[in-house]
Amino acid sequence: MKLSLSPLLSVAATVAANQATYSGINANDNLDVVTLTGSYTSLVDSDFPNTRQFRSVAFAEPPVNERRFLPPQKLPPSSEHHYSPELPPSCPQFISATPSFMNQYLGSGALIDNGNSSHTSGESGVNTSEDCLHLAVWTPKTATSDSKLPVLFWIYGGGFTSGGINTPYYDAAAWVEKSQSHIIVSTNWRVSIIGFPNAQDLEDQNLGLLDQRMALEWVRDNIEAFGGDPSAITQMGQSAGSMSIDAAAHAFHQDPISRASILLSGTVAMGLPIMDQTFSNFTFVAKQLGCGKNNTISEIDCMRAVPFQDIVNIVGKYVDSQSQPPLTFTPVLDERIVFSDYAARFREGKVARVPTILANTANEASSFAPFDPSNPNVGPPQELLTPVNLQLFVCPTWQFTLARNELDIPVYRYQFAGVFPDTTPLSWTGAFHGSDIPMLFGTYEKVKGLGDSTELEIETSRAMQDYILAFVKDPVLGPPALGWETTSSQGGRVARFGAAGKAVQYVDAAEIDGACYGVGEYNPFP
Repeated sequence: MKLSLSPLLSVAATVAANQATYSGINANDNLDVVTLTGSYTSLVDSDFPNTRQFRSVAFAEPPVNERRFLPPQKLPPSSEHHYSPELPPSCPQFISATPSFMNQYLGSGALIDNGNSSHTSGESGVNTSEDCLHLAVWTPKTATSDSKLPVLFWIYGGGFTSGGINTPYYDAAAWVEKSQSHIIVSTNWRVSIIGFPNAQDLEDQNLGLLDQRMALEWVRDNIEAFGGDPSAITQMGQSAGSMSIDAAAHAFHQDPISRASILLSGTVAMGLPIMDQTFSNFTFVAKQLGCGKNNTISEIDCMRAVPFQDIVNIVGKYVDSQSQPPLTFTPVLDERIVFSDYAARFREGKVARVPTILANTANEASSFAPFDPSNPNVGPPQELLTPVNLQLFVCPTWQFTLARNELDIPVYRYQFAGVFPDTTPLSWTGAFHGSDIPMLFGTYEKVKGLGDSTELEIETSRAMQDYILAFVKDPVLGPPALGWETTSSQGGRVARFGAAGKAVQYVDAAEIDGACYGVGEYNPFP
């Protein structure tokens, strides 16, 4: 079935009254798109006049009431019309009261919108909802169903406990406005106990990962209507989002949907989850809410009747209190979506054979270090951070480069090493975990009051966008056209961004990962 862009005159009459001017947005420039699950009206922001924004598009049934703690359910065919000038609420999550580098300095850019509350509220997020399985689409204004533009499908990180589309750093409007040659899709997915309950009597525990897959399937089936090419989708994720894409490359290796992957600061080698066969974490939370197993109804049915805010607060406040034993709700080993032996999966060739970018920042571990707000200019000793950089990030990247090389999968690598006033307010952090995100999206000015953008920062952001876009447009021939070589067991060149006064330069891979095999020492401040 071929989908098309077409004006819906009957709808236009209905919504015209609401399409005057919305916070600087000229809704009279809107275009309608017809998908299999409904029609959607875009908006055009006056700051980005050549980009249509579909800010909230449902890709699954709301996982509420009896559908809480169950896999996402596909939407039925529909002709219902939708218009949303707002990004969707994030999925249920806790806003930690514990001071951290991120919430003290970069919360207004790197963290989800929390309404009128602070980024250290110590409560369930204000702008969150269980009806959160929505995605957003940014596409050139002139794109039609015949445009066949490549699609970048973004999955946010957050340790599987936080994150959402409604995060300023993830605003894709500036990038699409600049390129006019690709589409960006960003999707919500369930996190923490709502997304990974590990509860008795549930057949599926990795609900958040299944949300991501359903969103990707929706994009495959509908992106042509927005001007995209369903055969030219590239998945890009950071941290937990990157780990998710890597996990999906193994779980859905015979049908990856996407033709390429971009893994930013995360692989499944970062650490495997442990299956709690006693389901003790979920049961502990249930008991706190009066849903113990001695109840007249089942534990899971009882928990479905509890307001999600109460559930989220029990988990979040326990974690904030640093009580023991730890309480965690992250991906669960099920040998279907998450596997216990990824080395064996590689040996058996059970991984998607798609070109892949593996990337890291130069000092990943710094933003995870204990943070003292009263003495922010003094960080932890770097000799404690560097081993973490190697163990969790650099060496897994090297190992997974080798594993993919064995299967003749092209691997390109980059390292982000830029340190700029408006994104890196404390010099001791260096290029911390996630500091490359605002460079890629061109959103480095979202956090105000820290410092001014520099010319090198602007050049670095443009270079990074150009490199990623070359890969998205053609994962095989695009990077070599820029001089970006694949990285293999024999070495190769890694693109380094933002270091030594240069927007981009190439360095030998051994300069970065040599410490993993006894060659030299790792330098977190290149």
